[in-house]
Amino acid sequence: MSQKINTLRNKFKKYGIDGYVIPKNDEYFTEYSRINRLKIISNFSGSAGLAIILKDKNYLFTDGRYTIQSHIESGKNFRIMAYEKLINCKLFKNLTLGIDPKLFTYTQIQKFFLKNNSVKYIKKNLIDEIKKQKIKKSLSFFSLKKNIVGESSLSKIRKISKYLKKKKSDYLFISAPENVAWVLNIRGRDSPNSPIPNSRLIISRSKKIVFISEINKCKKLFREKIINLNEFIDNKEFSKKILSLNGQNFIIDKKSCSIFFENIIKSKFKIIESEDPIYLLKSIKNKTEINNMIKSHIIDGVALTKFIYWIKNINKKKLSEVQAQDKLEKFRKMNKNYLYPSFDTIAGAGKNGAIVHYRAKKSNCRIIRKKDIFLCDSGGQYKYGTTDVTRTICFSKPNQKIKNIFTKVLKGHISVASTNLKKDNIGRKIDIRARKFLKKSNLDYAHGTGHGVGFFLNVHEGPQSISKFNQIKIKEGMILSNEPGYYEKNNFGIRIENLVYVKKSKKNLLFENLTIAPIEKDLINYRLLTNSEKEYLFKYHLTVYSKLSNYLNSDEKKWLASFI
Repeated sequence: MSQKINTLRNKFKKYGIDGYVIPKNDEYFTEYSRINRLKIISNFSGSAGLAIILKDKNYLFTDGRYTIQSHIESGKNFRIMAYEKLINCKLFKNLTLGIDPKLFTYTQIQKFFLKNNSVKYIKKNLIDEIKKQKIKKSLSFFSLKKNIVGESSLSKIRKISKYLKKKKSDYLFISAPENVAWVLNIRGRDSPNSPIPNSRLIISRSKKIVFISEINKCKKLFREKIINLNEFIDNKEFSKKILSLNGQNFIIDKKSCSIFFENIIKSKFKIIESEDPIYLLKSIKNKTEINNMIKSHIIDGVALTKFIYWIKNINKKKLSEVQAQDKLEKFRKMNKNYLYPSFDTIAGAGKNGAIVHYRAKKSNCRIIRKKDIFLCDSGGQYKYGTTDVTRTICFSKPNQKIKNIFTKVLKGHISVASTNLKKDNIGRKIDIRARKFLKKSNLDYAHGTGHGVGFFLNVHEGPQSISKFNQIKIKEGMILSNEPGYYEKNNFGIRIENLVYVKKSKKNLLFENLTIAPIEKDLINYRLLTNSEKEYLFKYHLTVYSKLSNYLNSDEKKWLASFI
């Protein structure tokens, strides 16, 4: 690791820089990329982070989910810093930092670096010069029919055209591949965990499109006439195409339009807005999408319930964390509609459960002991839907302290699920409900309570979330996670996560559970629950039993019935 850092530092003089910045994201700004330059230089494997290599110091910035993990993986060579320290970064001043303009947005560099330092754009990526990652051959994009997605791409393009007319804009540049996927009802295989089609799209006010990608990925789309050849350009032709367009202005996306692409657009057009409207449009799922998600969660619930029963009652061997997550994967694979994990499974026993986004590896994982609390956070991509669920499991009688904390987490989870969305209709307000029982004991957790979820897309999507700062109004059709937790370093971790969707009932908006799987009853101190919380648990487990029992054997059924 230190050799790679020294190799990078040796390039500083050539490029006239005092440091180099390496983000986690690739040029599409996707969460789960096959390219991971940050790991090459820092050994950090988390999903969010940024490294700065200076002449005499190295910094790694990440968030509360990765505090422990980042110290373990990168603490030897890097000073680990909270992500918020990046804002107007003043850990160092008056330095020139080299960046790859394809990996940063203007918003990022203004927020992080331009107050106390300056940046220099370097066309060549300096990490690629040290070690170029080999990416498997690209696979074709594919289309989804209307009976899966519920709305035609033509209908979606009309909505965007209306938006452009309202904003008096000639074009929208869609730089986030998941938003391209939503508009055109296509998916791809460019991410290890999401059906992302690495591509970009221009939509004009007159509903014309320019699709930007690699031609070898688009052959199926041409055959099916999802896009026509005259609507397609290769990535390398972007600049030429922009110069050939008529009009005056563009809307871009400040979250995923890189400096590189913004500069090309600005060479001819005025940018009048930096907000892609598709994030909000995509967040509100239609009835077809919700119904497909419900079906996927029943399939997923069967696999998870069989796994929980197996690990608590059938498994008699010494089991490692990796063996446990592999067994869960086998249960998921029993259904033909299962494709692959929606993220790498988090299977942490004992002290590893306290590492919020822990990843067990064969070379270095824990044997699950009888007295361990086992935290398992996993999900799947199905035909057609995306799941994400966390269960915390015990194998022997837990001590009272752990039971009490688990119960306070559960009370927060129930409080979120029972939210009156007319009263508490933004993520910030709902987040308070999730933490209030822990906070009475001066306890808390260093992550948000819930994230938005895509329909057969990214397991994490915005703009909605349940967090301390989110102000987005929660609307009918949105899907979010409900996952309060608690983590005690070097001891245990607790998290209870269901996905929920926003449902209209008469004139009320409420959360309805998508996730159907039992919640560990052996960790609950029932004396801390109110009658209404007990009633919630009873009804939830009754729903779990009624929806899953037909898929279970007699022993599994009998065990699941004991939760009611």
